[in-house]
Amino acid sequence: MAKTNPREVTLRFLAQPTDVNFGGKVHGGTVMKWIDQAGYACAVGWSGRYCVTVYVGGIRFYKPVLLGSMVEVSARVIYTGRTSMHVAVDVSAGDLKDGEFNKTTHCVMVFVATNDHGNPTPVPAWEPQTEDEKAQQSYALKLMELRKGIEAEMGQHI
Repeated sequence: MAKTNPREVTLRFLAQPTDVNFGGKVHGGTVMKWIDQAGYACAVGWSGRYCVTVYVGGIRFYKPVLLGSMVEVSARVIYTGRTSMHVAVDVSAGDLKDGEFNKTTHCVMVFVATNDHGNPTPVPAWEPQTEDEKAQQSYALKLMELRKGIEAEMGQHI
C-alpha cells in the first residue's frame, strides 16, 4: 500500500440522485457534508487524534455540482496552532467521460485535536517549506485576523 501524505487528503464521491435538490443540482448541504468529512480526515491524519470542527469560514460555491459528476474534495493543512489546525478544502467536479474537472467550492475549516477526555491537546507543528506553502500559511493568518473582527461583531448580536 502506498504511503500517504498526512497533510493532504482527497475523497471522491459520485453525485447520485439522492444528492440532488429541487433545482436538479447537488444540494449545498451535501457538498458541505463532504467538505466536513474530508476536513476531518485531514485533521485526524495530521494530528493522530480525534478532532472536532470549531469553525468553517468563507464557504464559497462557485459552480453547481451536477448529477452524475465525479466529485473530488481535497483538504490540506495550511496552518497549525498549539491544538488547532486550519484546513483548506477545495471541491472540484467533472464528467468522467471527458475527465474535465472544475473547481466548484472552497472554504477554510478549523479543527481542534482532543484527548481521551475531550480536552484540547497539542498537535504536531507544520512548517511551510515552499513558497506556495508559505502563501497558504499567510492566507490562514489573514483569515484569523478577519475572523476576530467578525466574531466581535457577531458577539454584539447574541
